[in-house]
Amino acid sequence: MKKIPKRIWTAAALCLLAAAVCVYLGVTFSSMWKDQPIYPGPGVTAVEMLSDYNPGLKGTHGDTEVYVLDSGKPGAAVLVLGGTHPNEPSGVVAAVALIENCQPKTGVLYVIPRANHSAFTCTDPQEGAPMFFTISTPGGDRTFRFGSRATNPIDQWPDSDVYVHRTSGQTLSGSETRNLNRAYPGSNSGTFTERVTYGITELVKQRDVKITVDLHEASPEYTTVNAIVAHQDAIELASWASMDMQMEGMNISIEASPTNLHGLSHRELGDFTDTLATLMETANPSQGRLRGRTNADLVVKGVDKYYVRARKAGSVTVEFTEAGIPLDERVARHICGIVQLCNAYNELGNQETIELGGLPSYQEILTNGIGRYLSPGK
Repeated sequence: MKKIPKRIWTAAALCLLAAAVCVYLGVTFSSMWKDQPIYPGPGVTAVEMLSDYNPGLKGTHGDTEVYVLDSGKPGAAVLVLGGTHPNEPSGVVAAVALIENCQPKTGVLYVIPRANHSAFTCTDPQEGAPMFFTISTPGGDRTFRFGSRATNPIDQWPDSDVYVHRTSGQTLSGSETRNLNRAYPGSNSGTFTERVTYGITELVKQRDVKITVDLHEASPEYTTVNAIVAHQDAIELASWASMDMQMEGMNISIEASPTNLHGLSHRELGDFTDTLATLMETANPSQGRLRGRTNADLVVKGVDKYYVRARKAGSVTVEFTEAGIPLDERVARHICGIVQLCNAYNELGNQETIELGGLPSYQEILTNGIGRYLSPGK
């Protein structure tokens, strides 16, 4: 029998390896298009779609679930947005925790956990970011997507050289063209991203939403971090809420929504609707420019030795120790902030109230971890 040359074996092995890599990449790529499950808790009374408010989104990657938690008792309506930027995971996890735990006592809570649904289907190029991260629960691990800051270019392309905000005429870098938080109040005849924000704006108008809370994260060196950013009409509300948040043990600042930067949720929803528009920022080292290796551990544990050094050098304004800034703390801030904004609304004497029940406190999340309050799945 003729001996097969070594080069043939080498070529065959390389072909098999290439095939295995293609299969792996194919499976990984397809998994990015599959939504991670959310398990509605006892407070969820309906699940709508954003296309109910902008029918033009139906059948597109812009359509996304709107979870309705109606107490059945008269009261105010509140909207919480998670996933405006899917590379800011505490907002997504906090929104999911609301869906799986909250049981409003008065009023109605609307939660959109994947506000920019399209941006969950891709990651930011050249950032080395993980595509998934996991949180341990008593019944096993839960997997979450780590997506992109911007709409998937498959859904909207090309970016213009200069982005012109539709209602104000403001010009920004073309890189902001697919940023959901530069596209408010949106347009039914605009870009894909503008059609998504148009749907959210219509929800706020049609449901007479009294408070809107947009959940975000930013790098630890960012100046507006661990803060509530509020439209001028919501400054009093945010100030009352911040006092109670500080009493629960967290440092929090109030930032006024800039009047000369358009397209942001807290600016445009505050200007174009009657809602009290706010945005919350937590400090996330996986987004910073001073970070070391970017992986799922950094997303969840928030530990980074380079940020410890930066803090000692005075380059980071937030407290950053060897313990890091874990996802548990960041989610706890968001949930506490939402509760306190609702409490402040009631304390300010509004006739319609919104009371949120069934949620863990800031200290409970810090002690037990957010996984304790997430469904283990099915």
